[in-house]
Amino acid sequence: MVTDSNAFDIDTPALLIDLDRVEKNLATMQKKADTTGALLRPHIKAHKIPELARTQIRLGAVGVTASKVAEAEVMADAGIKDIFIANQVVTTTKLKRLAALSKRVKVSVGLDSAAGAKILSDVFSAAGKKIDYVIEIDSGLNRCGVPPGLPAVELFSAIKQLTGLRFKGIFTHAGQVYGKQTLEDVMAVSKLESEIIVETCNCFKDVGVRPEVVSVGSTPTMRVWNGCAGVNEIRPGNYIFLDAIQIALGVANPQECALTVLATVTSRPAHDRAVVDAGSKVFALDKGAHGKEMLKGFGLVLNKNAVLERLSEEHGVMSLDSKEKLEIGETVRIIPNHACPVINLSDKAYGIRRGKVEAELLIAGRGKVQ
Repeated sequence: MVTDSNAFDIDTPALLIDLDRVEKNLATMQKKADTTGALLRPHIKAHKIPELARTQIRLGAVGVTASKVAEAEVMADAGIKDIFIANQVVTTTKLKRLAALSKRVKVSVGLDSAAGAKILSDVFSAAGKKIDYVIEIDSGLNRCGVPPGLPAVELFSAIKQLTGLRFKGIFTHAGQVYGKQTLEDVMAVSKLESEIIVETCNCFKDVGVRPEVVSVGSTPTMRVWNGCAGVNEIRPGNYIFLDAIQIALGVANPQECALTVLATVTSRPAHDRAVVDAGSKVFALDKGAHGKEMLKGFGLVLNKNAVLERLSEEHGVMSLDSKEKLEIGETVRIIPNHACPVINLSDKAYGIRRGKVEAELLIAGRGKVQ
């Protein structure tokens, strides 16, 4: 990490992406997938940048994961040919767009109910097409998904006659890992995530079906994962950048984090306080599932004895050691708590390498929430 933040001739606040670190993070996860025999389908909500998605594909990813139809459209426009939308899509407007998208690229979608399946099938049947669906399994997050085991088979059996659908597999996301306190707890969730999805897969033997895709994934669970017989796809997203939450979970260190916010000190009103030009409209307000006991402030301030303690819309208030030298006009770099919403708040980022700006990267998927 470059220590002289003022070396960058960039107006602030700005997002900096360390390209060497990105490439190392991507290569490390791809190697893990290759070694364990799993396909890597990274979640692009973490970066929303077509150039980075294409890099992931070039390194070996089988395709990408998206959260929304609009994100998938951006990736398709960028030349990505295989996209899984890991979400339930039920509104007619989105489904018509999804049907149009399926004519351009290979697309699949998450599903967890017979009602949702009927809506999905009706639209695709009317378009004279079928769409691949992947049943979501709740492995402990208590968000979307059917319970593990037989309920997934029962849903499959209930909808198998729908003419607009084609069964592809099962997936889960053990997002409850973000509420854990120790690395051992993270490892336990990772193990449980794989065990639940494999046990559910085995239940399909009773109806003579073998899911083509058996998919797991979150960055924390995949950072500690060493493979599992029966799991053939992984879907981490944040691993491309990492952030202060990943550091708090014990699965990353600051030297691996590739995304930082470059901010300028605009005020030093007290010996123990400084204000920068990046507030909640840059950092978001995410403090993770940990709360204040594990994450101090709204980001990790690099090379300064300081805490980004408070945010208003356009201001970040840092508490300082009274001896810290930090002048008005000086810039600082800050690892955000959660990289994903930070990416979604800016139009572009600057790709840097060895202290120099190498590229401007358009965050083409930002704001694509439909």
